[in-house]
Amino acid sequence: MTKVLILGGTGWLSGRIARHWLEAGADVTCFARGGRPAPERAALVVGDRDDPGAYAALSSRDWDHVVDISSRSDHVAAAVAALGDRAARWTYVSSMSVYSDDASVDADESSPRHPPAVPGDPYEYGAQKSAAEDAVRALGDRALVVRPGLIVGDGDPSDRFGYWAAAFLRAGEGPVLLPPLDGRSVQVIDVEDLAAYIVRTTLTGAVNAIGDVHPLGDVLARVRAAAGHSGAVLVGEEDRLIERGVQFWAGDRSLPLWLPADMTGFMTRSNALFLRSGGAPRPLTETIARVVDDERERGVDRERRAGLRRDEELALLRELE
Repeated sequence: MTKVLILGGTGWLSGRIARHWLEAGADVTCFARGGRPAPERAALVVGDRDDPGAYAALSSRDWDHVVDISSRSDHVAAAVAALGDRAARWTYVSSMSVYSDDASVDADESSPRHPPAVPGDPYEYGAQKSAAEDAVRALGDRALVVRPGLIVGDGDPSDRFGYWAAAFLRAGEGPVLLPPLDGRSVQVIDVEDLAAYIVRTTLTGAVNAIGDVHPLGDVLARVRAAAGHSGAVLVGEEDRLIERGVQFWAGDRSLPLWLPADMTGFMTRSNALFLRSGGAPRPLTETIARVVDDERERGVDRERRAGLRRDEELALLRELE
């Protein structure tokens, strides 16, 4: 039986990776702080990665596969140092945020990265992921670095993709504010498809794990249809939105998925290697349907990490009309 160690295994993505391994018949151990349960049938080893002796309970065993998703390069480097000699294969879930070129369309895995973070640097997500990649790739042909773009699906804690399902659902017959659409694209990976790929692929090296490119307007139209929205939509002008403090991409008072016009490469990366090596993105309509159902269940007016509150949106609509 394949012995798999998930460094994590109790969160939104890592928990799905653990469940996919379990469904494949693996013996799964999750290493986490213990604030959340591990998936049923997975073992849980409780530990804190800030502890210098964190991996003592794990380093006496051989592992067929270790999976890590940490965004802290010191955590990743310490895990490789403690467990690398005991792992037949190691997968690190990085991010397309490692890339420094956000303008080139269809850029592949050879695109330049941000310089890796070094001790003492201020925390920068892309630089931390670059440094973590370097630590893992020191394992040579035992290592796979998976670079997903925007991960979406039910339960997504970032609220970026789900915001649009909630916005259309809560509006009903009322209006919805959209960001500029011309020239903007969306490229996502369903969390289930990413987890399945990590379990299935035999690739080593680095791979952009992402779905196909879609025009932003088309994606929002599909979400609107799935939500049954029948009201008007207003496409805001970029300058006027910025003047009123509306943010790009994510966070409070944002229009999620909206990017500056010059970031033409951020959501148009090449996924050719991903598709050749076993990546199988499901139709986007399936993901959208699941996200719409999830937003209905979790509540469209709940506190969220990205987007506009409905009162903020209505105020902006009145100002922009």
